[in-house]
Amino acid sequence: MEPLTPGSLGGTWGTVLLPIRDDESIDWPRLGAALDVLVTAGLDGLYAHGTAGEFHALDEDEYDRVNALMAERCERHGLPYQIGAGHMSAQTCLARVTRARALRPGAIQVTLPDWLPLSRGEVVRFLARVAAAADPVPLVLYNPPHAKTQVPADLYPVIRSEVPAVIGIKVAGGDARWYAEMRRHAAGLAVFVAGHDLASGRRHGAAGSYSNIAALSPAGAMAWQRMMAAQPDAALDVERRIHEFFAAHVQPLQRGGYANPALDKFLAHLGDWADIGTRVRWPYESVDAALAVRLRPLARAQLPELFPGEGT
Repeated sequence: MEPLTPGSLGGTWGTVLLPIRDDESIDWPRLGAALDVLVTAGLDGLYAHGTAGEFHALDEDEYDRVNALMAERCERHGLPYQIGAGHMSAQTCLARVTRARALRPGAIQVTLPDWLPLSRGEVVRFLARVAAAADPVPLVLYNPPHAKTQVPADLYPVIRSEVPAVIGIKVAGGDARWYAEMRRHAAGLAVFVAGHDLASGRRHGAAGSYSNIAALSPAGAMAWQRMMAAQPDAALDVERRIHEFFAAHVQPLQRGGYANPALDKFLAHLGDWADIGTRVRWPYESVDAALAVRLRPLARAQLPELFPGEGT
């Protein structure tokens, strides 16, 4: 596909979640069925190997096979896609980038090496070498709150100048002051924030989201995005109710020690749009699938806008 640009990178992107069998293997037929749903859900794009996709728990053959499956389906349906090539090891990341480049995705997402923190100069040198390996495919820098190296806002102009292949950043987001810092320092980069904050984020200039709401309901996430343009105040009310639901039912799981992939699979099982299940790979704990089943009616009662076509 055509390389994405800071101007064309935007909207709501869905993530590839991996159905895991009891023996820890990937259930490839179930993954294929989930991909078939995602590529026809109307999303702005699809990506593999974010945190929710458990990139940290895959061997290299599995990594390549997931990429091939996603690329084939997205190419067939004309859907933009991105491939995550992050890894704790810079060397493994570089190898993943080289292989991902051959598929010509719209962009490649990378994390910073994560055993020892990087200096400002090391961040730029890392991205420069990765960009050279990815060329002509552009990069999106994924810098989540749990990353060992937190990129300060005033480093983004340096990255943009020294490594122009970086077209966007995937970050958690923040308050009005944070967005003001982004407008000042991250001009020329597409800023992606958490899916559950997208309505308010768009008001502050966010380009889009690699969306946990799309994990809950791909079609619903797109319906909500359309509402952000047509009925912005109503979309903010949906965001308020999403926050209330998450505070009551997701954050307690997070405080209980469940990692983000477990929470995203819990959301997908709650949404019930594909047979993904809630199992995550060892050594991480999986959320009880029965909890998601019990909460399905409540989610639809509190957030009907995210489940279009249900109950009508």
